Amino acid sequence: MLYAIDLGNNDMEKQSVSYLDERKIKGLKAEFGIDLFEGVLENLEKIDETIKNHLSKEWDFDRLDKVDKAILRLGVYEELFTDLPYQVVINESVEIAKLLSSENSTRFVNGMLDKIAKEKDETVHSS
Repeated sequence: MLYAIDLGNNDMEKQSVSYLDERKIKGLKAEFGIDLFEGVLENLEKIDETIKNHLSKEWDFDRLDKVDKAILRLGVYEELFTDLPYQVVINESVEIAKLLSSENSTRFVNGMLDKIAKEKDETVHSS
């Protein structure tokens, strides 16, 4: 759904429930998916800024692969705004990248989410 929005489907937010229902994702799984989706959208500015701040100089945020961007957005949301352990977030994000993207993407996603998690951990421990 995040990928669809990035491709320009601005109705996806209204269609999210029916989108999951069509794919036989119901009940608690659907609620969890909607909560994550809405959480990313509500915090998109901070999430994107976090990603941009952790990109190497040779990477341009607007030219990132849209699948990779969607995976990163979800992972960053989970790292910054949920209580999920960062190791779980990174592992799940890498697994999604393995299914939907390239081998290089799995390393990229892993590295980006690891850097962001470590920075968050340092910030929490220095406060």
